[in-house]
Formats: sequence, structure tokens, C-alpha cells
Amino acid sequence: MLRLRPTLLVAIALSATLAASAGAQSPTRGGPLSLRPTAPSHRTLYRQGPDGRYLMDGTWLFRFDRGQGRRRHFERARGTAGWTALTVPNAWNATDQSEASMNGTSAWYRKDFKLPPGGSSATWLVRFESVNYRSQVWLNGHALGSHAGAYLPFEFELKHAYLHRGGAVNHLVIRVDNRRHPTDFPPSGLTAQGTPTGGWWNYGGLLREVYLRRVNRVDLESVQVLPTLPCATCGAHLRYRVVVHNYANSTQRVHLTSRFGSRALSLGTATIAGHSSRTVHASASLPHPVLWWPASPHLYDITLDAAAGGSRLAHWFLRSGVRSIRVLQGRLMLNGQFLNFRGVGLHEDSKQFGFAIDNSIRDRFVSEIKDIGATLVRAHYPLHPYFEEQADANGILLWSEIPVYSVKTQYLAHPSVRNHGVAELQHNILTNSNHPSVIVWSIGNELSSKPGPDQAAYISSAARAAHRLDPTRPVGLAIAAYPSAGCHPRAYAPLNILGFNDYFGWYPGPEGDIADRDLLSGFLDTVRGCYPSQAIAVTEYGAEANRPGPVEERGTFAFQQSYVNFNLDLFATKSWVAGAVYWGLEEFRVRPHWDGGDPRPNPPIHEKGLITFTGQRKPAYFDVQRQYRGTTQLHP
Repeated sequence: MLRLRPTLLVAIALSATLAASAGAQSPTRGGPLSLRPTAPSHRTLYRQGPDGRYLMDGTWLFRFDRGQGRRRHFERARGTAGWTALTVPNAWNATDQSEASMNGTSAWYRKDFKLPPGGSSATWLVRFESVNYRSQVWLNGHALGSHAGAYLPFEFELKHAYLHRGGAVNHLVIRVDNRRHPTDFPPSGLTAQGTPTGGWWNYGGLLREVYLRRVNRVDLESVQVLPTLPCATCGAHLRYRVVVHNYANSTQRVHLTSRFGSRALSLGTATIAGHSSRTVHASASLPHPVLWWPASPHLYDITLDAAAGGSRLAHWFLRSGVRSIRVLQGRLMLNGQFLNFRGVGLHEDSKQFGFAIDNSIRDRFVSEIKDIGATLVRAHYPLHPYFEEQADANGILLWSEIPVYSVKTQYLAHPSVRNHGVAELQHNILTNSNHPSVIVWSIGNELSSKPGPDQAAYISSAARAAHRLDPTRPVGLAIAAYPSAGCHPRAYAPLNILGFNDYFGWYPGPEGDIADRDLLSGFLDTVRGCYPSQAIAVTEYGAEANRPGPVEERGTFAFQQSYVNFNLDLFATKSWVAGAVYWGLEEFRVRPHWDGGDPRPNPPIHEKGLITFTGQRKPAYFDVQRQYRGTTQLHP
């Protein structure tokens, strides 16, 4: 479990509109809510991971923080007065588009539950898949810990002495604060007019699901299975990295075994002292593997078991694929073939539920991605585990990025901020490296386009950490494409792939240096000359559109169509470009007063999307579809 050091909370006033909207913004899928405490359900919303997970579904309770103090909340934990019933995941400001909503506040969630049957002697953990942003957790009035950061999971042990067993009711209380700082990921900020900034809406709450985890003495804390493929017709080499934690008081001698498809493997034995962890490394060969390709995404069922004293204590299941992804002489290659991917950007957002979407919405995303002919998805943060499993199964490549998003250099100068970014990257790798769909570990987006020593230090330490944990994938960074930025081969040298966010002909850029779209071709050629040994991709291109009108008028559907076709026609002439990502697939909320470069905007909606916030396909959707489907995205 990765624990991030919480920073000082900053008090920000909350408007009456946010306070009044608590009940109306709570998704309640699955029928009427019952306030009777029950045991969590023995099921999950995604398949891969350890045994013994129980979804904390059913009724939760919610209330905004009225400044009444923690003791008041614990004293009233047995009653329901003042609490609103809802279900989790939940974004408390899912439909509130005010400045106060974007700025954030603090609130309380409470779950009254009983332990599942037969678990009286087990160790129990609580797992949060994503909380935005700071959280403090208590069980029956006892502090379990705190955490800062969103989009990745974290866990706390429910101490034996704190748990009520034998059918008694437990009270899990979480205080969530989504007020962010300039040093957070993503950071907060204000415009010159005093309005909040940000690249996507600051939804607060338990934004993904919560689980109980049952542990029988020994826990498989994290599992990595990384295949190396020397050539497309070679045998594969499998590298295992398993972190085993012993929750028992006594030392355990643990034997690890695995099945990779039909192949049985012994990973060795580790002696683990009580209440401590060991990292076990092992390797094996896999002759004649069936490879994972976007058009034929073959997956192997993989299991891992931990046994001690002749009894199986822990089990882990995953599905993964064998493929190689590397950069050779400035070209990105998949299984020995040149990649020329066509992709879309994605934000997990919904008009009704905000960030707290469910798997049916994720399935819709997958259907749209396949329909448009895209083979890659990029987001500014790690996506939900279910979506990543669906990407594996559907042959969708992932540019996996951490939300080190537009962090100002003055804050990146602090070693603690850089270290936080590296820790976030390591957490993402340990959480998501078993997905064959992930082809790039991206360390951030749109830091200064003129990297100084502080950004160079971050790039170096992040790339080194990524290659140490996962030497099988390239490491990249997304950069704002400005000709005035110049070449920086020394700062970017530790990276394998550079992504450039291209808005030539849409935004003016510094001193108007990207206002003319005809300058794009020369810029890309200059980039190729600056970085001949690194792969080059276009990680964003897009134009806002919300109305009919002439092709010359910015913000019209016709302008967006012209923009799309100009860019894709140009990219097709650059055979060395690894791929291009339209930003983005669907519209989403950004921030109050967002205009996105459109003279007639519809804030806070990001209207570069090819599909509107209400689900209608724009004319440019079909231009992108025609171009993507007509592009050969893998070349021998």
C-alpha cells in the first residue's frame, strides 16, 4: 500500500448551492435503499486481484462537514439524523457546476456493516479504489490512517481490537476533503480574475468502489508478471515480482506457485517474520507463446498461490498477454512491427454521475472506441481496473499517465513534490503493469515546455524508477507543442517516447507561434531532428465545436471537420510518427468559465469531444472514423 504524506488543509468557503444539493446528486442505482446494516457482497466490479474481496455495496450515509468536529460525528454514528442515504461510488458535486463546487470542500461518508459469515478469526482490510482527494478513516471511533491522492487504490488494516465480530455492527467513517493545492496532482490554481483553474472537474467523494478484503495470515500485497519477448517468433521470458505480507504474529514459511496458462511453475519459498513483508523474485520461460495483438488480443489465465504448513492461504488471479513494446532507432514497435496508432483521449465523466460512473458507462466507452476505429486511449490519470481489463480483452492500447498535470516549475523545484510524483508513478506501475494493453508509462502532462534543472531532475528520477520496476515498457511525457520552446535533448534524454500536444491552428500559443496550422509540418520535422533516437507521437489534437456554421468560423462543426482532416492528412505523410490521439472522445466538464478557444463557448463543458455530453455524435466523428479505419496502424 502506498501512503502519501498529507499536506496542510486550506479552508475554503462553501456556497449554499453546494450544501443544498447533497441529496439530489447521489446516484442510487439498484432500487430503494435500506438502512439496515448488512454484510458486504462477496463480489467485485473487476476480476483481477486477490481472493477474499467483498464489495461494500448497499446503503452508505453522507453529510457535509459543518465544522462540528470529529467527536460529534462519532457520537452520532449510531443514529441517522442529519445523514443522507446514498450508494457508493458517489461524487457529491456530480451536477453542481459552480465555482464553489470546483474549489471543493470536506464531507463525511459512513458505512454501517457486519462482517461476512465465517470471518471471525481472519484479518480484514478496507480497500478504497479512488478517493478525491484527502481522506481520513476511522473504524468504530478508532483512527486507521490518512491518505492523499486520487485515481489509485489504497488500503488500511482493520485492527483486530477495533472490529466488532459475531454479527455486531461496525461503523466505518471517512472524512473526504477535495480542496487541492498547487503541489497536488492535479494541482489547483486561480486565474488572474480569481476563478479556479484545472484540466477537468474537481469531483469530490468516494469516486470508485470500496471493498473489504479477507486475509488468512498471509496476503499477496502486489503481483507483477512481466513477459519479455526477444522477437515475434521467440519464446518468452516471464519475470515475477510478488510482495508477500505476513499478518500473523509468528513467522511463516510461504511457498509460492503459479500457473501461466497450462504451465505450472514453482516460484520458491520465503520465510517471513510476523507483521512484515518480503518481495519474492522469480523467472520462468514460456516456449511458443501466443502473442497479444490489437486485432487478436490473446490472454492467458494466470494464478498465483501462497501456501504454508500444507494449506493454501492466499490466491491471486489475473489475465495477461505476451507482447513486446519498445523503441528502436526512434520508432515505437509492437511485437517487432512499427506502430502508427490512432487514438482518443478519455475522461471518466457523466452528466448525471460525474466521475462516479459504473461499468455500463465504461462498456459504452469501449464500444465507441472500437466503432471509431481507435486502437489507443490516453487519459490524464490511471483508469478504472474494469476499463483496463476491457482494454486487454478488446485489443485497446493504453497510454498510462499519472496526473502530474501542468505543475508549475516553482513547485516542481521542491524535492518533496518531485518525490511525490515518482511515488505516484511507482504506485501506478505496481497496480497496472499486468495489463498488456499498457504500452507507455507517462510521467506527466504539459510541464514547462522549456525544462530547466528541476524538471530534468524529475524526469531523470521518474524514468529511472519506472525502468527499475518495469524494464519491459517505454517511459514517456506529454509536452505542449510550441516552436518557441526549442530543443532539449539533454533534459528529455531519459525518456523513450515524447508526446506532443498539437493545437496548431486552434490556440494562438506563446506570441502566436501556433496560430497558423501550416507551421505544424515544419514543427514536427524539427522535433524529429531534435530527438532522433526517441519515438515521437502526437498525444493531443482537437478543436471545439458546438453549432452549425461556416468552415471559417471557429467553434462550428465544419471547422472541426476541416481541422480533423487537415491534421490526419498531415500525420499520414510522417511515417515515423508513432501515432496520434484526438482529444477527446466524449465531452466532459472542465471548470467554470472554460471557453477552450471557442468564441461562443458553453462552460464548463469541454466541447472538443467527438461525442456531445448528451451522447450525440458530431459530424467530425465520422471523419475521424473514416480516417482511423482507413489507416494501417501496424507496419511490418
